[in-house]
Amino acid sequence: MSAPPLPNCAECPHRRDLLTQGRCTPGDVCVRSMNGREIERFFRVNPALAEDCAGDDCWERRAIAARYVSQPTLLALLRDPDETVRRVLAYRLPVEALDVLATDPDREVRVMVAQRLPPERVERLATDPDYLVRQYVARRLPIGRLFRMLRDPDSQVRVTVADRLPLESLGLLRNDPEPEVRIKVAERIGCEEVNGLTQDPDWRVRLRLAQRLPGHLLAALLDDSDPDVRATAQARAAANSPTTDR
Repeated sequence: MSAPPLPNCAECPHRRDLLTQGRCTPGDVCVRSMNGREIERFFRVNPALAEDCAGDDCWERRAIAARYVSQPTLLALLRDPDETVRRVLAYRLPVEALDVLATDPDREVRVMVAQRLPPERVERLATDPDYLVRQYVARRLPIGRLFRMLRDPDSQVRVTVADRLPLESLGLLRNDPEPEVRIKVAERIGCEEVNGLTQDPDWRVRLRLAQRLPGHLLAALLDDSDPDVRATAQARAAANSPTTDR
């Protein structure tokens, strides 16, 4: 594959200053290039000139310039038609200006917003149509507000909820339809609250219990239908049984 042709410096407004000063180099440090790395190197050497490219016709040039422009110029780019530019905004904008991007059509923009909004403001994304955005919400939402996500349609989001819920509330997910959620419940729930989990239809849930329940609660698993669960429960029961002197 042949290399792209070098930009024509004769048509560049920087030919009489930056070029002669060594602050741009065709094929390496060039704002008129169609190569993103060359454009990035140009703004790294000449950051003040990024403002001039905030309205450029080329989306890549605008996106790279957005990494260097001032905050007021960033705000002017909020309605940029290209999602790559708006992703840069979601990363760089001050937190107080992020709300407008919470409904952005691009998932990656909303993911970044969910990562950056303060925990007390991230709840507005709890019903986002994309599971990954809601996953970040579940990781950051204040504990007291997690209850609204107990019935999230995505099991991985509910696993995150189960990982953060207070122990006394984990029973609310004991009967979740997905075994991955119940496995997380089995890993964390208080030993005296296991109730029907020892008869869970998924052997992995029962195995987690066999691995952590104290000896006096292992009885229901000693004759489990799964050999791994049964062996684990029996081994732990034997290890925890009191020894007698001969």
